[in-house]
Amino acid sequence: MARIVGVNLPDQKRIEYALTLIYGIGFSNVKKILKETHIDPHKKVKELKEEELKKIQQVMESLYKVEGNLKEEITDNIKRLREIGTYRGMRHSRNLPVRGQRTKSNARTKRGKRKTVGALKKEDAAKLTQPTAAK
Repeated sequence: MARIVGVNLPDQKRIEYALTLIYGIGFSNVKKILKETHIDPHKKVKELKEEELKKIQQVMESLYKVEGNLKEEITDNIKRLREIGTYRGMRHSRNLPVRGQRTKSNARTKRGKRKTVGALKKEDAAKLTQPTAAK
């Protein structure tokens, strides 16, 4: 397995798809990287030579923020928004959608499982309506 910026790339995949497994690198960035390093995008990872891997690593480190550095920057940006009290910061801290999506009927992935308020199960409702035995 080849290792680039701390990520193991699977040997059987083509390099153009394997590089997208790195956080912060999408398919369009992969095309630019491979064009700059003059590497055939149809090669598999196991077919790459050591110097080709070094070229890819150097280009990635010089042009892109990836993995830990990128995650750290994103976390810092969100923390800054919270501290200055922006609307977006408040939405982040309340764990709600930030970019204007509706929340009445959607946003389940962000808000989590439904929590029913005010409705009872049939068994619970039956227990409440049954008269209790007098002593």
